[in-house]
Amino acid sequence: MSHDLPAVAAFLYREARLLDDRQWDEWLELYATDVTYWMPAWDDDDQLTEDPHSQISLIYYPSRDGLEDRVFRIKTERSGASTPEPRTSHNVNNIEVVDTRGEEIDVRYNFHTLNHRYKTTDHFFGTCFVTLRRDGAGYLISHKKIVLKNDYIRQVIDVYHI
Repeated sequence: MSHDLPAVAAFLYREARLLDDRQWDEWLELYATDVTYWMPAWDDDDQLTEDPHSQISLIYYPSRDGLEDRVFRIKTERSGASTPEPRTSHNVNNIEVVDTRGEEIDVRYNFHTLNHRYKTTDHFFGTCFVTLRRDGAGYLISHKKIVLKNDYIRQVIDVYHI
């Protein structure tokens, strides 16, 4: 399968915009039902954890059900960490297609998110590794691994920070 880097970039920019605009339902629609959404932690030896089942992760959802539950809590104000909702600006860059397999494309990109809440602006930055699965004329995210480079943070990390 050939890949269209401008289409891949447009998809990733759209995901970032949906998070910034708090369009939670539309954001969820970008994810396959069998998605793995994972943000490993850094261990004491400055190495990323490798197994979300036996090691600490900052975020781990083995399917879209976990993301749907998270969005439900955000939308119904059942999340103290998200009330009031922060204002975010997601910046996506250095998008690179690293592999293609049949209907799937592996992509690596960097992100920098500004998060403003309680008169304070925080920065979150790192690298994402995603697998996009062709879905009709577009894509669905079937795997997302987020490597947060500034993991010493003063708040609970959430899906809209990255």
